[in-house]
Amino acid sequence: MPAGIAELDETQTMEGSNKTIISHLLHPILAIVMFAEVQGREPPESPQVLEDRRVVFRYQDPEAESVMLKGIKRTMVEMKRGPKGIWSVTEGPMDPGIYDYSFVVDGEQMLDPSNPSLKPERNPDTSALEITSNTPLFYQWSNIPHGTVHLQTYFSEPLKRLRRLRVYTPPGYEQDAGKHYPVLYLFHGTGDTEATWTEFGHAHLILDNLIAAGKAVPMLMVMPDGHADLQEEEGDHKANFIKFEADMLGSILPFVEANYRTITTPGGRAINGLSMGGMQSLEIGLNHPDLFAYVGGMSAYVPYPEELLKPALKDKNLNDKLKLLWISIGKDDFLLKDAEEFHKLLRQHDIHLQWNLTAGSHEWGVWRGYLRDFAPILFRTND
Repeated sequence: MPAGIAELDETQTMEGSNKTIISHLLHPILAIVMFAEVQGREPPESPQVLEDRRVVFRYQDPEAESVMLKGIKRTMVEMKRGPKGIWSVTEGPMDPGIYDYSFVVDGEQMLDPSNPSLKPERNPDTSALEITSNTPLFYQWSNIPHGTVHLQTYFSEPLKRLRRLRVYTPPGYEQDAGKHYPVLYLFHGTGDTEATWTEFGHAHLILDNLIAAGKAVPMLMVMPDGHADLQEEEGDHKANFIKFEADMLGSILPFVEANYRTITTPGGRAINGLSMGGMQSLEIGLNHPDLFAYVGGMSAYVPYPEELLKPALKDKNLNDKLKLLWISIGKDDFLLKDAEEFHKLLRQHDIHLQWNLTAGSHEWGVWRGYLRDFAPILFRTND
């Protein structure tokens, strides 16, 4: 294995005091880069962010007949072929933010081989680009105290295999050994991994900024792998929900509470997730109000709710047990119709909730905002 590609066990990243402890596996994009080097050509600079925030995307392939840029404009943009078979296109000026994109080469979607940043997914095919400004956005790094993101491996008793999760601890956690903290369990969507909420969603930075501004109480945030059924590729069907719930209650929650200083009452636990993870959080949270007093769903995928939520729909004391049921979805989200039917079902059973119909569609720009809105209303009252 070439120098610099060997697996690292624990590496501290991010600038300043922001400490993120992660484990680096061989990056999938390295295979593309190494192949290019073997072929005697160096990948061109891409993406190149110019001073006026225009961005140049480049891809080299002298034999390609067509190269398109996908994702930046939520559509396909044609790239032009130049000398040495370098295809390019310039977009912008682009607003500060985080973008995901890919190249479509002769009909096949692929990562940008010049860009080491990507969106963590089960089958990565999307590169990532962050554009900053002098005034950081609510999910971008700023010069404030920062927490720590821990990558943990645990053995799942229900699933009988090793799994991974990430745990965010707030600033000051390591220094105050006697303090216990509330916990937000935060789930990802279909195709993502336990890394997506931090690496692409910047959930840890969102909490850092909220806590520093006094808008959220210091809390832990636990981000597990929502794909519990290895036979189910998408992960958004019944088998995966059942296995993930077993893992969450049988291994994840006990592991976190055995290894971190947490408040172990329902009022010290919150649960939320996006899309597939939204159904997981609603199903687990509503059926177990003895464990979670704060329950949320972001753009939740809500199939067969009457079956999965039987205990909750029959619980006449559910409203008294919950401190908050919070559901948000965008007006342009393709899951809106199902979400409205789910909303109607909850109303029919007289289950109290905070329903938020917002701008936006099924995308990360919306979900980062939902976390920013959800975290400040957690753990504000005594258990």
